[in-house]
Amino acid sequence: MWKQHIIGAVIATFIIAAGISFNPYFAAGSDEHHWGFKRAKNGEQAEAGAQLDQLLDKYGAIYKGKSDKKIAYLTFDNGYENGFTESILDTLKKENVPATFFLTGHYLESASDLVKRMVSDGHTIGNHSYGHPNMARLSPDGMRAEWRKFDGKLRELTGIDRTTYARPPEGIFNAKVLEVGNAEGYRHIFWSVAFKDWMKDERRGADYAYNALMEQLHPGAVILMHTVAQDNAEALPMFIAEAKKQGYTFLSLDDLVLEYEDFPVALQSSAPSL
Repeated sequence: MWKQHIIGAVIATFIIAAGISFNPYFAAGSDEHHWGFKRAKNGEQAEAGAQLDQLLDKYGAIYKGKSDKKIAYLTFDNGYENGFTESILDTLKKENVPATFFLTGHYLESASDLVKRMVSDGHTIGNHSYGHPNMARLSPDGMRAEWRKFDGKLRELTGIDRTTYARPPEGIFNAKVLEVGNAEGYRHIFWSVAFKDWMKDERRGADYAYNALMEQLHPGAVILMHTVAQDNAEALPMFIAEAKKQGYTFLSLDDLVLEYEDFPVALQSSAPSL
């Protein structure tokens, strides 16, 4: 499963690094998108292009905030623990910065104490699916099963009734994933800042992570980081400090959603019982 994750992430990084602007989504099939974008530069926002912008807008999915305010949103993907999440949580607490942690079922079961701390520290838990499958290749029932199984386990562990933000494993999705997610009460959150940071045994140093973050930082940035990287844990204090120095404020995904008023009716209604 994780070998598959790494392969998909490598593809996504290639797309990002290439700075593709015409249609920056690698499509494995006619109805399967791998998330990618033209990355931010010189403070200008990242761009996913008109095709995916329209698709995401239709279902209320978000990958960046508005361009007129220096606001950034920290998100982390946690599939398994590598010993650095505690340091990241310490930094977030010291700097009073909120974050959203998109977790898998494996993480809920193997790092339950850290999940409980995320909740007690006031962070948001996002749904990264239970088993980390390719969501675009599942039936609607299969999609619902993944999200609901994750929420059920989270409820047992923390008492949280359910999640409302979802992120597809490896950034692979299609319109059906977004549509079914909406019907289940989930809003999909993608990202506008990312870099190669998921290789747990590949050290590039804190400066590598810091520079990658600063080079892509832009107003409305939704930042994706992986907690398995020691580089990220070491760079995070420097990055937050410098971003704040440049006038950036870090807010939660709840604040991000409030920037968008025209979200689908399916997300305005009561979420179905899980």
